[in-house]
Amino acid sequence: QVQLVESGGGLVQAGGSLRLSCAASGSIFSLNVMGWYRQAPGKQRELVAAITSGGSTNYADSVKGRFTISRNNAKTTVFLQMNSLKPEDTAVYYCRGDDGLFEFWGQGTQVTVSS
Repeated sequence: QVQLVESGGGLVQAGGSLRLSCAASGSIFSLNVMGWYRQAPGKQRELVAAITSGGSTNYADSVKGRFTISRNNAKTTVFLQMNSLKPEDTAVYYCRGDDGLFEFWGQGTQVTVSS
């Protein structure tokens, strides 16, 4: 089992920055991929960014050049640095882990970007 806990959300003005953290505990070395997803009101949950156990990353087109996913050396925490935030980035942001058989989700953290 893996437990994921997000933190770092909040209210920020357009153009500002936030850094989200996802602390993983449990069988973390079984995780192949960790990622950030978001869900805005009335919309489907969508992938924002992901990082593999080998360090490869991918991003949604809408956040390329503005967001950066990274992790600490112990691979216990995944970060999402969000710069140049836009009102359309407003959503609940979720951390997800995947061990190839199961997926694990955090409880989510709210990000609100005011115009």
